[in-house]
Amino acid sequence: MTRTDESPLRWERVGAVGRITFNRPASLNAWTKQLGRDLLAATTTEKAADPDVRAVLVTGAGRAFSSGADLRAGFDAADDGLPDVRRYLGEIYHPIIAAVRALEKPVVAAVNGPAVGIGCSLALACDLVLAAESAYFQLAFTNVGLMPDGGSTALVPAAVGKARAFELCLLAERVPAQRALGWGLVNAVHPDDRLLDEARALADRLAAGPTRAYAASKRALNRSLFAHLDEQLELEAELQHELARTRDFAEGAAAFVEKRPPAFEGE
Repeated sequence: MTRTDESPLRWERVGAVGRITFNRPASLNAWTKQLGRDLLAATTTEKAADPDVRAVLVTGAGRAFSSGADLRAGFDAADDGLPDVRRYLGEIYHPIIAAVRALEKPVVAAVNGPAVGIGCSLALACDLVLAAESAYFQLAFTNVGLMPDGGSTALVPAAVGKARAFELCLLAERVPAQRALGWGLVNAVHPDDRLLDEARALADRLAAGPTRAYAASKRALNRSLFAHLDEQLELEAELQHELARTRDFAEGAAAFVEKRPPAFEGE
């Protein structure tokens, strides 16, 4: 993975902070398979594991954090010709979420704009979340006939409780930054032009802190809050695989690409 502008994901180390930037601004940082693979490499290999990296900061280039999966790119097909979503989630998306939670150093998300779908899931998987005033969060999956994945069915209830979790997951509506703060989805909201400076300052502060104590705290909190995260990721992958083979998903994806309301049949 390089640092060129053409790379869908940038990694750089500044002092003791590893900075990860989604770098597809023209598509609002929609995730492709390549971006997912690059992010998985950044969170599971020597980059994030480098002992000189003591905190990680994740953000997006341009005006979005991430608009979610790039539906225009589609999914690889299984042997029966239908979307093989289970493999996609099992090999790329869900290992990323598990890696962020397991990483033995603090991970800060600087949500600089829309955080939608898997982009929202990734933001909520981070340890501390700062948002720009213009940012919003949206689990938009049901809008295309799918269900939340990326660990959202574990991460969201842990943050906001049952009532708001169902609201986020079923209604798929946007949650503006200030409301997200009130709900407990994020730690702080900053003016757009101050977000990155505030996030970098927080990451620097954490990088100068007691890394092993942070790691132990994170491990204990993971046990308390997300003891069944791996099982939940497996369940999401299984159910999402089934949904991706329905007529409703085919209609939802087509409607998304064609920029029209979907006509779901419940099938």
